[in-house]
Amino acid sequence: MKELLISLLNVFGFAFWVEILTETPNCTYYFGPFISQQEAQIYQVGYLEDLKAEDAKGIKVKIKRFKPNTLTIA
Repeated sequence: MKELLISLLNVFGFAFWVEILTETPNCTYYFGPFISQQEAQIYQVGYLEDLKAEDAKGIKVKIKRFKPNTLTIA
């Protein structure tokens, strides 16, 4: 049931996504979709840990409602 709701929210651009920008490498990453901002905040911790383990620098995080066209932009 939750997956259906997330899919519907995502179709209409109302799902939450974690946007992570890094300076090194110069990339933008999108993780989601999530049903709530709180859920996205919980999961962002793991994404940040992974990027830090890969030695990413200049990390900036935003959580927003939208629908990305691409999940990774280099």
